[in-house]
Amino acid sequence: MTAHHEARHSAHVQEHVHGHGHGHGHQATDQPDWDAFAPFLERGAEVHTPVYDQATAWLRERFAAGGHSVRRVLDVGSGPGVVTCLLARAFPDAEIVALDGAPALLERARERAARLGLADRVTTLPVEMPEGLGPATLGTADLIWSSRTVHHLGDQRDALRRLAAALRPGGLLAIGEGGLPTRFLPRDAGLGRPGLLSRLDAAQEVAFAGMRAGTPGAVETVEDWPGLLTAAGLTGAASRSFLLDVPAPLDATAREYLRAELVRWREAAADRLDDGDLAALDRLLDPDDEAGIARRPDAFVLTAQTFHVAAQGE
Repeated sequence: MTAHHEARHSAHVQEHVHGHGHGHGHQATDQPDWDAFAPFLERGAEVHTPVYDQATAWLRERFAAGGHSVRRVLDVGSGPGVVTCLLARAFPDAEIVALDGAPALLERARERAARLGLADRVTTLPVEMPEGLGPATLGTADLIWSSRTVHHLGDQRDALRRLAAALRPGGLLAIGEGGLPTRFLPRDAGLGRPGLLSRLDAAQEVAFAGMRAGTPGAVETVEDWPGLLTAAGLTGAASRSFLLDVPAPLDATAREYLRAELVRWREAAADRLDDGDLAALDRLLDPDDEAGIARRPDAFVLTAQTFHVAAQGE
């Protein structure tokens, strides 16, 4: 099984949403065209940079409170390396390793690191998940970061145990899972019945459940992430949610990100929404429609992502 969180997240969804995405439980024959898909992953991660900056600031506070330095960071399910490079900025004394199962995405990560002057600290490592998780393949690290990847692995408990085993004493495992659905339009957006986004949420929940059920080796798990981290042998589990609030009017990057999300959401929900909702989505995707995402002045991005962290004992 392979690659990036939001990526695999998205690949399932031409059924799930992203993503992260940032890779998720596909066999090699079931992989998307990563060269074509990478720009979407990059754009999404760039739009969500404020969330990642808040999360890494929280982690720095945790390390400072414990008196621990950060010398090696693993970004598990790194995709094209946007967050990898943000981690390098957040932990300037650390070696950062981007881990993914898609060589094309790791190549993008290396190119990004080189453009940003980080090539001396950012390296890449191809890894199959979950088989390659653990110290035998990964080595050890002070911080292991994995956003929207673990839920694409069949046995989530086992994946966390494997990652926990690669932590150095006092190290942190940070898992980005859960949060709030994205909101980007008023409740009544002038497109058919009000409440379109709530109905999209419901359709995506069904798609996500189908993705989990179809993941190889899937084990039914209550997603109590702090509890799962504790069960993996870690201590001091805690959770924080961080807000992404991009007000209207949106710039071109955010609009294109939303449009790409809507394309995937429509595909995921095509057989679960009525004709009126599908027509509303088609209008939102029409670049020439004044009510579309490309042109309407009231579009915004509001969401939150939750991170769960726990420590390896001394």
